[in-house]
Amino acid sequence: MDVQTWVFFIVGLTFLLYIGVAIWARAGSTNDFYVAGGGVSPMANGMATAADWMSAASYLSMAGLISFMGYGGSQYLMGWTGGYVLLALLLAPYLRKFGKFTVPDFIGERYYSKNARLVALVCAIFISFTYVVGQMKGVGVAFARFLEVPFTTGILIGIAIVFFYAVLGGMKGITYTQVAQYCVLIFAFTVPAIFISLQMVGNPIPQIGMGGKLADGTYLLEKLNMLSTDLGFDEYTKNGMQDRVNVFFVTAALMLGTAGLPHVIVRFFTVPNVRGARKSAGFALLFIAILYTTAPAIAVFARTNLIQTVSEQPYADMPEWFTKWETAELISFDDKNQDGMIQYVADPATNELEIDRDIMVLANPEIARLPAWVIALVVAGGLAAALSTAAGLLLVIATSISHDLLKNYINPKISEKGELVAARIAIAVAVVGAGLAGLNPPGFVAQVVALAFGLAAASFFPAIILGIFCKSMNKEGAIGGMIVGILFTTIYIWYFKPQLGGPGTPDQYWFGIKPEGIGTLGMVINMAVAMIISKFTPAPPEIVQQIVEDIRIPRGSGKASGHH
Repeated sequence: MDVQTWVFFIVGLTFLLYIGVAIWARAGSTNDFYVAGGGVSPMANGMATAADWMSAASYLSMAGLISFMGYGGSQYLMGWTGGYVLLALLLAPYLRKFGKFTVPDFIGERYYSKNARLVALVCAIFISFTYVVGQMKGVGVAFARFLEVPFTTGILIGIAIVFFYAVLGGMKGITYTQVAQYCVLIFAFTVPAIFISLQMVGNPIPQIGMGGKLADGTYLLEKLNMLSTDLGFDEYTKNGMQDRVNVFFVTAALMLGTAGLPHVIVRFFTVPNVRGARKSAGFALLFIAILYTTAPAIAVFARTNLIQTVSEQPYADMPEWFTKWETAELISFDDKNQDGMIQYVADPATNELEIDRDIMVLANPEIARLPAWVIALVVAGGLAAALSTAAGLLLVIATSISHDLLKNYINPKISEKGELVAARIAIAVAVVGAGLAGLNPPGFVAQVVALAFGLAAASFFPAIILGIFCKSMNKEGAIGGMIVGILFTTIYIWYFKPQLGGPGTPDQYWFGIKPEGIGTLGMVINMAVAMIISKFTPAPPEIVQQIVEDIRIPRGSGKASGHH
């Protein structure tokens, strides 16, 4: 069978699995829809959390960024993994004990204010929407290449599929679908890496293989350094950390943003108790580590094979995969000197090849000439990664609108059935909006996701951390901090991201900080504003201070605290 037939077969099979699981576990009540009835086992929840958290950015884009940035790309690895540890150890158990399953819910109760809830609600929708845009681009990339349609058509197909199973299942359907998606995505990510590692250095463990020797006795990384410098690029292993300001700010924004991400926090409410929340956090970290330790190896394999395949080669002799990615509008060749040869070099004036970094993981098995079924498996994994996270984020948007806005503000007497209908309508509108925005995203998938993490760091992280560990933090401080933090970060991103139409240029960056890292500064400003305002406004009521005291005192591993 050819690649396309295999893609239809394997992707179709995985989709049937997801849809079957979604129907089997579909939500019958709002409790099922929002937190899966609170009855998911820690191991299953760990898998679902890993699938939810490892989005198209982790699966498709991170190895692609590292393959072009080299050692400097490790800031994405450090930020996302470090952030998960921060979330699992510092926040999740306390939030679980507090007993509120959305971030606006927690902020509304902790800061005893409907206005605080409303500000958090707007932030949650804004962050989740930005994040979904990145996922939809990832879905578009996969569909465009393997259905051999333009990128725009690929995104429209993605909209239709996400629409179907996110609207149907709610959190219960999504949780068990994500367990299946984790199994698919991790198998699909590691199998090609094992094949290519064996093929290139004879070692089946990719993490070790990337440091292995080729058949001619040279180290793989040495070879990649030589190939890179011959084309005018920096050595692949060159310390890309000279720009220490951005290494710090981007890494911190990704870490703090992870800890404030609403769709991951909700996951800790789908297990029966606090002990289950801690266990599922540990399982998730283990499952995430498998992919995150494999990504740098895939980046090295893909970059080496790509340079050897395309550099100084006749365009007419390019393999089939090259022309297929051209059709998808994600590779472009411009023969500037009309010699029919591909000049792939660092100098923009003479470089003739443009490659979208988001294709590297999907193109990797094709470049290495792996069997067609392996190529199809990678596509299925990429779609699983993008769709699982998109579903989790869409659920946040739905719960924010139906539960936090509609039930708590507009119509407190709404029936459970009415709330479910509103949640499904909210998901439908969000899917279509995010898909359309994904047609022209403000960067590569990982960069768009980094922007969402920056927004989460600048808005939610201080409100949550101060809400748990600072009894004297009051509603005025939290509201002021969130508003200033998210406004500052949003304006900076708009001003300096050319795709968003802002007038700024990189030479005007504040302190040299990229838009992907500005969330760290936004977080500091948020925290400073919150602390200053709380000093000059009334202290929180005694009962709120007592709740904050209670959630920090371990009381075994029973149900979440009954305080509301």
